[in-house]
Amino acid sequence: MIDSIYRIFALIRKELLAILKDPKSRITVFVPPILQCLIFGYAASYDLNHVPYVVLDRDHSGASRALIAAIDGNGTFDRVATLQKASEIPDQITEKRAVLAISIDRDFERQLMAGKAAMVQVIADGRNTNTARTAQGYINAITADFAQKWRDENGYSAAPGIQVITRAWYNPNLETRWTMIPSLICMITMIMTMTLTAMSVAREREAGTLEQLLVTPYRPYEIIIGKALPCMLVGLIQASLILLVAQLWFRIPFAGSYFILYLSLIEFLAASVGIGLFISSIAKNMQQAIIGSVIVLMPFMLMSGLTTPIMNMPVVIQYLTSLNPLRYAISMTRQIYLEAAGISQLLPEMLALVAISAVTLPISAWMFRNRLT
Repeated sequence: MIDSIYRIFALIRKELLAILKDPKSRITVFVPPILQCLIFGYAASYDLNHVPYVVLDRDHSGASRALIAAIDGNGTFDRVATLQKASEIPDQITEKRAVLAISIDRDFERQLMAGKAAMVQVIADGRNTNTARTAQGYINAITADFAQKWRDENGYSAAPGIQVITRAWYNPNLETRWTMIPSLICMITMIMTMTLTAMSVAREREAGTLEQLLVTPYRPYEIIIGKALPCMLVGLIQASLILLVAQLWFRIPFAGSYFILYLSLIEFLAASVGIGLFISSIAKNMQQAIIGSVIVLMPFMLMSGLTTPIMNMPVVIQYLTSLNPLRYAISMTRQIYLEAAGISQLLPEMLALVAISAVTLPISAWMFRNRLT
C-alpha cells in the first residue's frame, strides 16, 4: 500500500513538471482564466447601459416633451436623432443606428387630459431579442412612472392607486456579472481541466514515453490517479484565481462557505477528469485529444444553464442535461456564492456529480487498461 502511494506521488510529480516546466504551459494554465474572467465580467453582460434610440414627436406638446425628457434623463437611453416623419424610422433601425424608435401620437396630451390612454409606439430592433426585450421593459417602466406622476401633478385622483414595489433577492441591482462570474469558476475550470486531462496520455504517446510507462510496476488505477490528481490540482488553482478576481476586482460579495464551495469543486473536477481521461484513452495524438475535448465541451456549455435557462429548453434536452456535470456545478456555485446554501440544499447536485464520477472514472480505467496495454 505504501509503495503504491509512493508510485502515485512520483507520477503526480512527473505530471506537474510536464505541465509547469514549460514557460508557455505556465502562461496557458494561469493567465487565460484571469483574462477570460475579466472579459466575461465586462463584455458578457445582459445589462443595458447605453441604448441608442430615435424619437418622433407628432404632438409637440408639454406632455410629450416631458416624456422625452424622462427617457433622456434615465441615463440608459441615448437619443441619437429627433425625426420629423415616420418614413425616417426604417433607415435608423435597419442601419443599426438605433435600437429603439419611439413614436408619440399626435393627440398624446389631449388623450391624457381626457383621462384616456395616450398612444406611444415603440419599435425595437428584433435582431437582438435579449436587448430588444430588455429595452422595451425599460421604456414600459419609464412611461408607467411618467403617467403616474402626470396624473398626480394634474389632480387625476380617480387614477388607480396601485404602487408596485419590486425587489430582487441575492442580486439587489440585477447585475449580470453577479451570476455570470461565479458560473465562470466552473466553466473556465472545466475547459482547462478536461483539456489537460485529455492531452495527458496523448502527450505520452507523442513523446514516446507511453511504452516506458506501461512496462513500469504501475498498476492501471495508479496511472489513472496519477494522471487525474495533477489536473484537479491545476483546476483548483484556476478556480481560486477566478474567485479572487470576483471578490477583489469585481467586488461580488461571497455569502457562502469556502469549505462547501471547494468540496463541490472537487466533486465537479472528479467528474470532469473522468470524462477527460475517457477522451484521452481513445485519442491517438494531442490533436485528436483537443478536438475531442472541444466536441464534448461545446454541448456541455450550451446545456449548462449558463446563458439559457434549462426550463426553457425542449423536454428531451432537459433530460440530456442531467448527464452534464457543468449543469450541477454552475447551480451549486451560484447557490453557494449568492445564497449561502448548505450541504443539505446542495445534496441533489452533489449526489448527481458523485454518480457521474462513479461512472466515468471506472470506464476510463477500463478503457485505459484494455486499449493501452
